[in-house]
Amino acid sequence: MADYYEVLGVDRSASDDDIKKAYRKMSRKYHPDLAGPEFEEQYKEVNNAYEVLSDPEKRRMYDAGVDPNNPNAGGFGGGFGMGDMGDIFGQFFGGAFGGGGQGPIPRTQPGRDALASASVDLKTVVFGGTAHVKINTFGLCQECGGSGAVGGAQPATCPDCHGQGYMQKVVRTMLGQMMTSAPCERCEGHGTIIPNPCPSCMGHGRVRTTRTVGVTIPAGISDNSRLRLANQGEVGEGGGAAGDLYIDVRIKADKQYTRNGDDLHCWIQVPMTWAVLGHDLQIETFDGAKNVTIPAGCQPEDTVTLKGLGVTRLRSNGERGDLVAHVAVRIPTKLSDEERDLIERFEASHDADATHVAQSSRPTAGAKKGFFSKLKDALS
Repeated sequence: MADYYEVLGVDRSASDDDIKKAYRKMSRKYHPDLAGPEFEEQYKEVNNAYEVLSDPEKRRMYDAGVDPNNPNAGGFGGGFGMGDMGDIFGQFFGGAFGGGGQGPIPRTQPGRDALASASVDLKTVVFGGTAHVKINTFGLCQECGGSGAVGGAQPATCPDCHGQGYMQKVVRTMLGQMMTSAPCERCEGHGTIIPNPCPSCMGHGRVRTTRTVGVTIPAGISDNSRLRLANQGEVGEGGGAAGDLYIDVRIKADKQYTRNGDDLHCWIQVPMTWAVLGHDLQIETFDGAKNVTIPAGCQPEDTVTLKGLGVTRLRSNGERGDLVAHVAVRIPTKLSDEERDLIERFEASHDADATHVAQSSRPTAGAKKGFFSKLKDALS
């Protein structure tokens, strides 16, 4: 027999509130929509455990060694389980062995968790912000306030089962007549009926709604992170407490910047003369236009770092990473005769001692190919 207390992670002396809290926690942990389809069996175990331990009579039977979800587990042999014996003895002893043990099913049930996704741009990640997510789920019926009845009236006691939630009947078996019990068809096991159901929710206390939820995106959040919004999920039957809403955050690709940890990277293309002589220019950042100085003699793939203009570090006091600009030198592919003559004269004076290109398994400062050697290669 499964240990339902262990499944929910509570002591055998746990109160009803403790069991309910544990169920909410474990159902979120193993819900297939949140944890993945491979946790479906664990999710079923959690629901089976809560079904038994949340019902006082079923819990009493379980503590006595009988699993109400599997009556044959406590059988006496010969194919008869405790449930069968309860029916037999219930015929003679007024249900002392479970003939009336089910109890009414509460109309108010806790709501399930919901899952949605939000797509945000990189600037929102840099500074933090708010994303608006449209979700379609069950919400509280405003017309009846969740009661399920017109005008918010209280349910009435079922005249068929007199509030028990179940009905007993006699069936014939090879052992003779036996007393069995089943949920009351009129009240569906609740023990109460709603004489005048709310026309909006048809007595369920909730309606399907589409609403927009504002989600606070913390600065520095990572792609595929999951945020939790308490009590923003699905409202339960009978206006029960709403579950939680989980938001999966997706970061859209930016046309200008890429992200590496808390740093932002971009590529700026400059003419070869700027790389040789140096140059001041402006680039657009998430903080507005900023000055960048290309140092004289800048080589292709060199970088210029702008401190503190990157992504805000998650859970920091506003500290930010850096913005790293990678320099791409634009080498002309067509030159006039005069321009080519100038380049060749410069090569003669600048690269006269160049005899070969150093080769290694990884780039080093000393192994970089000369700028004008690269230029000559491009034009040859």
